[in-house]
Amino acid sequence: MTMLRHTMLLSFCAAVSLAAFSPASAAGSDTTTPPVATETTTTCTDGKIWSDEKKECIAPEDLKPAEATPIEGTPADDKAKTEEQKKSEIDDKLYEAAREFAYAGQYGNALRALRAASNQEDPRILNYTGYNTRKLGDMALGMRYYERALQKDENYILARSYMGQALIEQGDIEGARVQLVEIRDRGGENTWAYRALQQSLGGERTAY
Repeated sequence: MTMLRHTMLLSFCAAVSLAAFSPASAAGSDTTTPPVATETTTTCTDGKIWSDEKKECIAPEDLKPAEATPIEGTPADDKAKTEEQKKSEIDDKLYEAAREFAYAGQYGNALRALRAASNQEDPRILNYTGYNTRKLGDMALGMRYYERALQKDENYILARSYMGQALIEQGDIEGARVQLVEIRDRGGENTWAYRALQQSLGGERTAY
């Protein structure tokens, strides 16, 4: 390998490392890929969300699924499933809007979007509510949301990562290490959740 290629490889690795652990990567998401800024944060104001269907900014509470023409003779169970699917799709949109708000530093607007979700017991919604609540300065309430998320799904390692980072902020290093071990033991050692918490602990790989 020539010196030039070696230098380029090192530069590339450094860039990847910085991107993986940048502050934006920690904005309460299941993925390390930052959301693409849309009209929600570039055009809309007052916590409203851009609707591609209506081509306008609307309040999170008014985000409704697109109307579908019912098919005659559809069984009641299938209709119920369709309604639940629509609600789930809206919750996905609200969650993604909350991510976009959080990356833009609009934590209050992120919370508003999350509170409009139909399923307030979704571990993903609970965890991200905890994240944005903590970012707004209410550590105790944020921790309670993390705990609720883990009560719903003890294997939700992202919540364990954020809880661990919150514990570090409170000076509970041992508690954070426990969460790191929990993530590892639940098969998450090769995930962003593990790496982010490990880095917050100074890059230390917990041995026990």
